[in-house]
Amino acid sequence: MNEPATSTDGESCAKRVRVVFANRTIADSSQTRLIWEHPYYPQYYFPVGDLNADVLVETDHTTVDPVRGTATHYTVRVGDREAINAAWRYRDAPDEAVRDRIRFDWAAMDRWYEEGEEVFVHARNPYSRIDVLESDRHVQVEIDGVTVADSVRPRLLIETRLPTRYYLPHHDVRFDLLTATETTTRCPYKGEASYWTARVGDVDHHDIVWSYPNPLLEVAKVTGLMCFYNEKVDLVVDGRRLPRPDSRFG
Repeated sequence: MNEPATSTDGESCAKRVRVVFANRTIADSSQTRLIWEHPYYPQYYFPVGDLNADVLVETDHTTVDPVRGTATHYTVRVGDREAINAAWRYRDAPDEAVRDRIRFDWAAMDRWYEEGEEVFVHARNPYSRIDVLESDRHVQVEIDGVTVADSVRPRLLIETRLPTRYYLPHHDVRFDLLTATETTTRCPYKGEASYWTARVGDVDHHDIVWSYPNPLLEVAKVTGLMCFYNEKVDLVVDGRRLPRPDSRFG
């Protein structure tokens, strides 16, 4: 599957995309462009005509991007709420497809929707794919030489550009070594995850295992299963010790 490198003009998006701030829809478009500012996922760039322009207040703040040039920034203001410099436009970008478009700071907005579904963290990458496969492989998880999980009924989650993840049933995990934490994370493809710390000997391995109690429908087969970071534990699959992957989660 080919994935674009960091690109200037990107590609058109078939989805209707909406941005909500202070309970008001400030952008609503079926003509956004997906712009890859780095290889992992794109950003949405909205046509100026598909925005509620009255919520944008131009500021004197500018930033420079080596590909797109100088950006003019805007504060997003609705009533008594504002997000300072949270929108910007590259009026003189080399690519005409970008010049008349606005990009929003994802985290500064309240909610994002693709069609009728809320999306979290960042725009979904149309070149990413996730498969969840039932397996009868023998998977053992070791931390500091101690076996903390042992299963012959894993489910393998295979995601573009990421290591294969091994999701294991509760009964195959040593919960006597785990303590639930307050940590949660969100994934635009899987939903909201809860975390546990593993204590092995006198060492706490913080947030080393996670689970999706109510995942998105596309990955429902991992509901409630436990997954350890390949990058931080030793995985033995069918008797073969796997090398720890080098990823941004290491």
